[in-house]
Amino acid sequence: MSTRTPITLDRARIAELTAREAARLDERTPGSAALYARARQTLSDGVASSYQVREPWPIYLDRGDGSHVWDIDGNEMVDFHNGFGSMVQGHAHPAITKAVTERLTKGTHFAAPTEDAVVVAEELKARWGLPRWRYVNTGSEATMDAIRIARGLTGRDTIVKIFGSYHGHHDYVMVSIGVPYGEIGDRDNLASLPYGAGIPQSSVDMTIAVPFNDAPAMERRIERLIAEGRKPAAVIMEAAMMNLGIVLPEPGYLEAVREITRKHGIVLIFDEVKTGLCIAAGGATERFGVKPDMVTLAKALGGGLPVGAIGGTDEVFSVVEDGTVYQVGTYNGNPLGVAAARASLEQVLTPQAYAHLDALNAHLVAGCTEVLEKYNLPGYAVGVASKGCVTFAPEKIVDYESFKKFQDGELADLAWLYNMNRGVFMTPGREEEWTLSVQHTFADCDRFIAAFAELAADLTA
Repeated sequence: MSTRTPITLDRARIAELTAREAARLDERTPGSAALYARARQTLSDGVASSYQVREPWPIYLDRGDGSHVWDIDGNEMVDFHNGFGSMVQGHAHPAITKAVTERLTKGTHFAAPTEDAVVVAEELKARWGLPRWRYVNTGSEATMDAIRIARGLTGRDTIVKIFGSYHGHHDYVMVSIGVPYGEIGDRDNLASLPYGAGIPQSSVDMTIAVPFNDAPAMERRIERLIAEGRKPAAVIMEAAMMNLGIVLPEPGYLEAVREITRKHGIVLIFDEVKTGLCIAAGGATERFGVKPDMVTLAKALGGGLPVGAIGGTDEVFSVVEDGTVYQVGTYNGNPLGVAAARASLEQVLTPQAYAHLDALNAHLVAGCTEVLEKYNLPGYAVGVASKGCVTFAPEKIVDYESFKKFQDGELADLAWLYNMNRGVFMTPGREEEWTLSVQHTFADCDRFIAAFAELAADLTA
């Protein structure tokens, strides 16, 4: 990061601009307002997921093509949201559209294996170097089943996760995610707290959180658990944190985690739901050069269809193959989903595609960095392949604690409004990143940079 001293932002100016931009977005989306009023009569909060909630109403989309989407009011936007990172292929990619259309005419579901399921597993094995695979339908299912398999293999119950990481919406991982700064706890005794109501305390107690980018703290906590007779079955983590913007692993960190888990006989699970197929052909495992015992995939795997997968070593999957652990699901390996995944892997997410994504991201990060430096705003830009963000912090974010210490929610909210009003569709919320697709162009990235530059100019006017 730069050693420059950023300006102190005028909070009254942020509030003024927020009010102006919010009113402008409301004026541009009367169709969404009307549909929201209708949707609230049946859909809880008018949305299909709590992550889609927005005040005063969510923006309802109508269609997508390539790198662009249109809302129901006809507003065209370049899509940097991409379905929470699921659409690295872009919308309606011809290869995927063709594969799914052809599969539709042959039957959409059998609850029986198909050749496409075999081909996709072969491709995933080649990319990740893990020999055994099974399918699920979502990222939450993938992490849930991976944890169950690790418990079945080890005969142990406790799991370790990274404090602040999101691994889906089942009970054992809905722990220590969104926590106020003052409730985090000290680094050697981080709090295990439920993420919302409805999560049994017994589940919370079996999930122990440790800080990211601190291998010694992880090992100290594991050694305490072993001394207490609670040796963990697994460590589940993202190799790069993807729900605090982007937090990359420090040099040597992942290698140290791999050594710690191997030494103590603990299953290492890389949750690649967000990184898998998005930051390299073989995800974070390839990008950072550290191989776990298991990986979990979803989001980008299906090219817009709900497909997930679990990969692992022969030893890990031995408990599935001998019937000790039941890994099941009626829609696992659904023909439509694996047809889309096969087309994506064979025809879309090629070496040329990743070279294109790297070039786009470098352009976007450089452009945003130039804006930050020109206007001396607090923050920095960071990216890897299809993923990136501007983090509004005066210091480098290395874990949840530092993220929460410097989080500027007001500025993040304002940046989202500026983007939306200038034809840049972004993920709602204060903690998400951009996702590029293989169909994005440098002109699309320039549109993002221009919106950011306008924000910076208005903030400092």
